[in-house]
Amino acid sequence: MAPAKKTKVSAGRKVKDKWKAKEWYKIHAPRMFNEAEIGETPSADPEFVLGRTVEVTVQDLTGDFSKMHIKLRFKVVSVDGSDAKTAFIGHDLTSDYVRRLTRRRKTKTDHVVDIVTKDGFTYRIKTMSIAERRIQSSQEDGMRRIIGETLVQIGQEKTLSEIVKDIVSGDLAKNLARACRVVIPIKRIEIRKSEVLAMGEGEPESIIPESEMVQPEEAAPAEEPAAEETVEAEAEVAEAPAEETTE
Repeated sequence: MAPAKKTKVSAGRKVKDKWKAKEWYKIHAPRMFNEAEIGETPSADPEFVLGRTVEVTVQDLTGDFSKMHIKLRFKVVSVDGSDAKTAFIGHDLTSDYVRRLTRRRKTKTDHVVDIVTKDGFTYRIKTMSIAERRIQSSQEDGMRRIIGETLVQIGQEKTLSEIVKDIVSGDLAKNLARACRVVIPIKRIEIRKSEVLAMGEGEPESIIPESEMVQPEEAAPAEEPAAEETVEAEAEVAEAPAEETTE
């Protein structure tokens, strides 16, 4: 009995030492969002910080409550000292916001379009059209065709930062709804999700004036990749659980 007890104590000390060896790294948004601090993450080695993702809402960055349903996703691409720099990898809408839009007696039409922006980014955009009544399949096909053609054209004319700015402001959704009127007067179109599939030329420009930026009071911890999931269970309890990645 005595040897077993000694083994348990030494194992506990090992976990404690590993946790103390970790350092905290400040995560910063890319230049598109003025490199604002958006979170912190612990790691025993800066190499393990690379690839982690963090998610914040537009409200967290600007204080605009009307944008609390828009979630922005970033991925750590480099580490300099205790600062981790990220790249924008996409956005999506909160699930409760989508549920409120898609109630009974409404038709929801989803569409996925891959475009190449003016600055060379391959960008996947997923739209969601909401109609107040049942619509014919031919009308849905017509909407998808117009949405696809419009987004491809916009990609040729605008950079990634300009498109993201239009998504956040709602201007892109309004332009798509306006274009679809030749097929059916659609009540609403939402850009429900987007994803950067391939990086382009340079780093996208800022889309939010610094005067509108705020620092989040409680920054979300970054998701840790599987590479560092070797710490014992006791140490994992001390870290916030990572959010599940959608689609």
